[in-house]
Amino acid sequence: MAFKALLFDVDGVLLDSSATHWRIWGAWSDMRGLDRDLVWSLTHGRKPEDTVRDVAPGLDPVAERKVLNRLMAEEGDAFPAAPGAAGLLGKLNQHPWALVTSGSRVPVHRRFRLASLPLPLVQVYGEDVEQSKPHPEGYLKAAELLLVDPADCIVIEDAPHGITAGKAAGCTVIALATTHAPGELTKADHCFPSLAEATPYVLAMIGAC
Repeated sequence: MAFKALLFDVDGVLLDSSATHWRIWGAWSDMRGLDRDLVWSLTHGRKPEDTVRDVAPGLDPVAERKVLNRLMAEEGDAFPAAPGAAGLLGKLNQHPWALVTSGSRVPVHRRFRLASLPLPLVQVYGEDVEQSKPHPEGYLKAAELLLVDPADCIVIEDAPHGITAGKAAGCTVIALATTHAPGELTKADHCFPSLAEATPYVLAMIGAC
């Protein structure tokens, strides 16, 4: 069976953003007197507002998102492409693919431009869904926009919340152990150390090799 579409998470999959995000969330945690490790453990694959609600229910998530955005701006808001990202995307040709991320449209567009990565026609962002990962809404919406059955889609994720979302949508999920240990990604159908190492397998699954 050749799968018909690829649905990519962004951070930790196509962009190597972990080091920058760790610094930002660490600085924010220090500002608010929170445990860095606890906060960090609740950030992956989620909207920042959802993380704030969990770790600091007494704070205004919207106001804290503005603080996090300011910290990001001070970092320069530029992430390198993940190893293997340009190579894989360059081999997709006309094969349908989409982004499904809890991030926001404007910064993702800027980061992709700075990383010299192409953008697909279908992109689903945190502001486009009512319920973020681990809910499957984002992946279901991307499959619908691509006119592809979710069962014919491969999701590529790096975080447990994203894996749960992809599986709940009915997709086959490939996990990348770029931000989490393989033992935390066992709900995925397949797991690879990196996107570069997953690329031959992914291309074979979509019949592009």
